[in-house]
Amino acid sequence: QVQLAESGGGSVQAGGSLRLSCATSGVIQRRACMGWFRQAPGKEREGVAGVHIGTERPYYADSMKDRFTVSYDRDKKAMLLQMNNLKPEDSAMYFCAAADLVCKMVVGDERIQTDLGAWGQGTQVTVSS
Repeated sequence: QVQLAESGGGSVQAGGSLRLSCATSGVIQRRACMGWFRQAPGKEREGVAGVHIGTERPYYADSMKDRFTVSYDRDKKAMLLQMNNLKPEDSAMYFCAAADLVCKMVVGDERIQTDLGAWGQGTQVTVSS
């Protein structure tokens, strides 16, 4: 069974940066995608960014690409999310997931299904103005 663990969240001022990591244990299939999702109180979960494990092709939700960069560290078996120029509206619980359809879920081509694949427990990001 695949298990995921997020880390790197915290509190920063607007304009600051954070680097999130999603560490994996178990076997991740090369056909699978890993992705980041976020959810703020009172709002629905939304896709942020993802990466295809086999090709390392990145995927981004709208308005994320200019400030966020997703990558996959094959040696560490970890997905990374570099977040720059953070804004208060970025404040949310950030979750990572792994499944074949995750990249489609990130960009909005498939609905976000939390019962599909593996999900981590989340890491909190808080951006102060």
